[in-house]
Amino acid sequence: MLTMNEIGPQAYRDAMARFAGAVHVATTDGKAGRRGTTVIAACSVSDNPATILVCVNATSEANQRFLDNGVFALNTLSTPQHEVAQAFSGMADIEPEDRFNIGRWDKLASGAPTLVDAMATFDCRLVEVKRMHTHFVLFGEVVALRTGQLIEPLLYLNRTYRSLSKI
Repeated sequence: MLTMNEIGPQAYRDAMARFAGAVHVATTDGKAGRRGTTVIAACSVSDNPATILVCVNATSEANQRFLDNGVFALNTLSTPQHEVAQAFSGMADIEPEDRFNIGRWDKLASGAPTLVDAMATFDCRLVEVKRMHTHFVLFGEVVALRTGQLIEPLLYLNRTYRSLSKI
């Protein structure tokens, strides 16, 4: 189906559902409090200095904590961590603070919660924020990182979690 001219939010979301992405949990902690949310929109910006970007929904008041704390961690999930992704997505019936009871968490340099067995963890100092319509684009300079076991990544495609072997 070809859609031209005005692109409505639902048509856009339907098209983006066909965009496969790696699943991460972005976390923060500090004076504003602890927060974690499942994200798909994240990528590398630069390797010198090591910088990543993460998009979080600006319409969620709780996501203001990322800005107020000035730090965040991006935890890249593997297929066995489906339960972590589901818990932090807000679609499970789990209180936000109880989400951190799923998985093993510690902290690296920034103080943001980091998932011990994530495939990769990027611990960041927030260096810039851009508000783009419904989302905050967080730019973080990586101050510490940890790489875990290289196993099958958790993906999100067509509004469901998937593995590479089950696409």
